[in-house]
Amino acid sequence: MYQRILIPLENSPTDRAILEHVKPLVKLTGATLLLLHVADGWVARNFNQLKLAESEEMKTDRAYLEKIAGQLHAEGFTVAIQLALGDPPAEIIKAAKAENCDLIAMAGHGHRFFGDLFHGSTITQVRHETSIPLLVLRARNA
Repeated sequence: MYQRILIPLENSPTDRAILEHVKPLVKLTGATLLLLHVADGWVARNFNQLKLAESEEMKTDRAYLEKIAGQLHAEGFTVAIQLALGDPPAEIIKAAKAENCDLIAMAGHGHRFFGDLFHGSTITQVRHETSIPLLVLRARNA
């Protein structure tokens, strides 16, 4: 069924929601988890072109990924992490393809019309630009 599941994390309460939802699926399938965070601050978006030093945002994001991966590994899951830089939807799609993921599992905030107009929707963009199955969970109280 699923062998490699990509879970984009954003260091928010929605992360816990999607991880708890996906854990039983991973136990059933034996899938490997790929935890991805996309740093999208100014330094992250210009890191390679301008050969910048890693920002505090990027260091914090990497530490967060390592912490969550450590917790999941302690629970018996096989986990890899990746810190990407730039535009979240584009980087999620790129990582899913490059890592041969067969499922992308994401949690959403449930903005609805006006929120999506003002904030955009990573999920919507990923949904329209990938052929990889997408599991979307609306996180409560997020």
